[in-house]
Amino acid sequence: MTEPSKVLHVRNVGYEITENDLLQLVQPFGVVTKSVMLRAKNQALIQMQDVGSAVNGEKCLHSVLFTSRTDYSGSEPSRAQPGFQALIQYQSHQSALSAIDALQGRNIYDGCCQLDIQFSNLSELQVNYNNERSRDFTNPALPSEQKGRSSQSGYGDAGSMYGLQPPGTRAVAFPQMGDAAAITAAFSGGLPPGISGTNDRCTVLVSNLNPDKFDEDKLFNLFSLYGNIVRIKLLRSKPDHALIQMGDGFQAELAVHFLKGALLFGKQLEVNFSKYPNITPAPDTHDYSNSNLNRFNRNAAKNYRYCCSPTKMVHLSTLPQEITDDDLVTHLEEHGTIVNTKIFEANGKKQALVLFETEEQAAEALVCKHATSIDGSIIRISFSQLQTI
Repeated sequence: MTEPSKVLHVRNVGYEITENDLLQLVQPFGVVTKSVMLRAKNQALIQMQDVGSAVNGEKCLHSVLFTSRTDYSGSEPSRAQPGFQALIQYQSHQSALSAIDALQGRNIYDGCCQLDIQFSNLSELQVNYNNERSRDFTNPALPSEQKGRSSQSGYGDAGSMYGLQPPGTRAVAFPQMGDAAAITAAFSGGLPPGISGTNDRCTVLVSNLNPDKFDEDKLFNLFSLYGNIVRIKLLRSKPDHALIQMGDGFQAELAVHFLKGALLFGKQLEVNFSKYPNITPAPDTHDYSNSNLNRFNRNAAKNYRYCCSPTKMVHLSTLPQEITDDDLVTHLEEHGTIVNTKIFEANGKKQALVLFETEEQAAEALVCKHATSIDGSIIRISFSQLQTI
């Protein structure tokens, strides 16, 4: 058996789990000095300040499958299957027992997503925010997030969204649901206000466009924030109108909800559901169904979680490693006044936040510069829910 060390080896790290999520789990047990995400192997290494803290963390979080390593050197651990876990606290021990009896081994969907439910070593969950990642059903007045903090992956402090308390028996852990349940995973606490989730119309009609500024690719860059794009057709008889076919009705509903009334190129967009169920392929129709720029082919739950109306702040990823603030300003300043920038690193990759003076300027930068190149790197841009840097 491996001797205890300061380093915790975390297996079964699902693709949705960020470095910040893991830090939130282990920080109650001591100071974290280093962390490494082994994304290719769905694993992570977390180094505590001392062996005692690591031992306490391993004992209390054994259900997350921690094991010890002596240091970061040497061969990497073997590949593990992805996994996602949740903690649910019942009012009584008997209620937790009943849940296990009724649900253990059941599938969330027919033939897949089998539940493996066990008693947790945690006796109490302290939830600080009511949102898609945590919820206290006894206290609906909790805020959705800490004001001024980002929900953008890879940015923000390690302040916990929920707190963990000493060992006990009332919390129950559920594993990952999988890609088929991306919407459920993203909005487990309930859909955003104004989203019904029942729309079955995939095509939206956009009007009041600036025909001198917009083309199909710019529309793709904007609407792909809310779902995969199948086809886009500019209406030649009405140059300020366009049809956009989304991947499904839910994605179309998100686009209508978040983009109706958005300001772009001096015009206020009108976005509604179209009477046409789909767009027929034609020479004047652009097909994006096989585009590798569609954002929801991977990490769909994470992308749903970040859907929002246009903001003054944009988040940039897949940046070159040597990127500077001056590079960002040079690439984006033609679209508006840049108030502030911040470059940071997450999982060894450079990302950035850029704050514009207005939402319209940020939206213009996004539609014009998403999927463009900086020093050979094709960058990705989305709106950030962070309000200040």
